[in-house]
Amino acid sequence: MADDHIRYDILAQEALRGVMRKVLAEVARTGLPGNHHFFITFLTGAPGVRISSRLRERYPEQMTIVIQFQYWDLKVTEAGFEVGLSFSDIPEKLEIPFSAVRGFYDPSVNFELEFDVRTETADEEEDKPAPEPVALAPEKKSESKKKAAAEPEKPAVDESASGKGAEVVSLDAFRKK
Repeated sequence: MADDHIRYDILAQEALRGVMRKVLAEVARTGLPGNHHFFITFLTGAPGVRISSRLRERYPEQMTIVIQFQYWDLKVTEAGFEVGLSFSDIPEKLEIPFSAVRGFYDPSVNFELEFDVRTETADEEEDKPAPEPVALAPEKKSESKKKAAAEPEKPAVDESASGKGAEVVSLDAFRKK
């Protein structure tokens, strides 16, 4: 196989992060349209991630947040976003660089993006090829898969409006097996 001196894998990752950036920026400006909502999975220990020590202790590797019913102060920059969410009735401000995001999923239209998140140790292992970025568009699914996608086992929903705490789960429940 020929050497990829252009690094299409990195260019594709950056382009797909641009999709997520543009969507979040529009939602920050105008709010969530229709039934759209987002599951965003990120590495809690990635450089630039700012979350409370309480959340970092509870989710030492990664966590998934849901932007749906109750969130506030969504701000988007070129490098990342910040958002206010409530966890167990405790308001939290999260700052997440786009480089820390592993997954972005909008279940209302079954749209998913997966990203290769490079950690400091991964940067040292440059000789290993990076995984291909995956962008899944809506597709036909069997009824059981449709039900699983529509009703995840325990979704990470910000339920502060109902008085319940948020629960965070991995996006693995939504991936093809």
